[in-house]
This record gives sequence, structure tokens and C-alpha cells, in this order.
Amino acid sequence: MGIARDDKERRQDWVMRGFRQFDAPVSIVMTYDKSLEPATVSHFDLGAVTYGLCLAAWTRGLGTVINGQGIMQSAVVREHANIPDTQVIMTCIAMGYPNEEFAANQVKSRRTPNEDIVTYVGFDDD
Repeated sequence: MGIARDDKERRQDWVMRGFRQFDAPVSIVMTYDKSLEPATVSHFDLGAVTYGLCLAAWTRGLGTVINGQGIMQSAVVREHANIPDTQVIMTCIAMGYPNEEFAANQVKSRRTPNEDIVTYVGFDDD
């Protein structure tokens, strides 16, 4: 990211960007009704909705970041977004048109190939 390890000011600014939803023009707060707790299925369903929403946004040229850091101060989020106490805040989605020049948008994650970590049982190779 071009931030030196000892550059505390720029490192702090980087952390604060997450709390500010990366300065995106839109922040979607994903919640579920508290009456659904224990919420294992709600977490699964809301995760699927979040994923689908992000994919749909990308097909229309919008960038998205699923960001749990944006709700670490959930009392502030709840107050400013008028979210009632009957709702559980699960995560946020920062959304907007990506700035391709921004260093974070140049990061490409390297992933281990599936064949190195997955064992398929019961499937024929044919």
C-alpha cells in the first residue's frame, strides 16, 4: 500500500478509512430481526443476500466491500441509520464507483489452488 511500517499517521488514516466505510458514497447496513435468535440460519441467509447484492452491484460497474469494521461502533451506526433495538446489526457493505487509481484497488490476493487443499470423495474423474 506504500505505507511505511513506521508511518503511524498514514497507518492510522488507513484504519480510519475502514470505520468511514472507505469513504464510499453508500453504506448498506445488513441487519436481521432479533426475534430470530439464536440466529445461525439468519447469519447464513443474510450472508447469501450480502453476497448476491455485491455480485449484482459488480455487474453494474459498482464496487463493494463487505466490511465488519464499519459496525464496530454499532451504537453510532444504529443512531445515525435509525436502526431500532429490535434489529441485530451483522455487517455493512460499502458501495460506490471504484477509484482504479487507489492503491488498495490494485491488490490481488493469491490463493492456494483447490487441488492443493480440497479432497473430493465420491466423484468420478471422468
